[in-house]
Amino acid sequence: MAVSISASQVNELRKKTGAGMMDCKKALVEAEGDQAKAIELLRKKGQKVAAKREDREASEGVVVGVGTEDNKSGVIVAVNCETDFVAKNDDFIGLAKKILDIAVANKPADTAALKALPFADGLSIEEKITEQTGVIGEKIDLSAYKLVEGETVVVYNHPGYKLTAAVALNKAGENVIEAGKEVAMQVAAMNPLALNKDGVDQEVIAKEVEIGKEEAIKAGKPAELAEKIAQGKLGKFFKENTLLEQDYISNNKLSVQKYLDQVEGGLTVTAYERVSIGG
Repeated sequence: MAVSISASQVNELRKKTGAGMMDCKKALVEAEGDQAKAIELLRKKGQKVAAKREDREASEGVVVGVGTEDNKSGVIVAVNCETDFVAKNDDFIGLAKKILDIAVANKPADTAALKALPFADGLSIEEKITEQTGVIGEKIDLSAYKLVEGETVVVYNHPGYKLTAAVALNKAGENVIEAGKEVAMQVAAMNPLALNKDGVDQEVIAKEVEIGKEEAIKAGKPAELAEKIAQGKLGKFFKENTLLEQDYISNNKLSVQKYLDQVEGGLTVTAYERVSIGG
């Protein structure tokens, strides 16, 4: 004899899992009304869907970030999916924000450690993502987790949940927070390669010098001048690609560092992170 499943039972399971009404009803029928068994059935469905979609590209998604109340740290999380339709769904955005809250509360060491943390209802974050893969029917992945710490940390979320930047500065105060907002927007807009030239990988530098030499020689410059020309181009490369040397976007007569010096002597950026989806 088939078990009768009430609308309230279906609704309760839906609230717990986020699964569709029909999926919840089917799971409850198969579990003979047992909520725990129904949840387990939905989890197994998620595992099957996740396995089938493992090789799919999850190039859409959302990026969310937040700074702590004491302004001493900031966290960024990116959760990917396959389509922009899902990325714009309120429940999907809510999932990312819940993961962000857990990250802020625990400050795990890395993405793997974040995935292992408890989400709710006995599930880890990784298990919740697998469950939601079954609910949504798309590959879902927690693709990025960044923690920035410093004397003052400011987080900037670009509208649309596709881009977030966080910067840490070496001083505190309202003027520093305002400057941090400006620099975080600079990071978001200009996507610097490193904080300063000391942070640029030596392989990248060597490649830029080699390119500069080749261009000089092709332009007919003597070989003995090629090195000097390449070094000059390297200086331009640093100016365009390192945060503190970049032109400040609100006043290109200043570098970012000179702008910070005007805000307060000795003020500088100690760390930054930028996470984006789709570019």
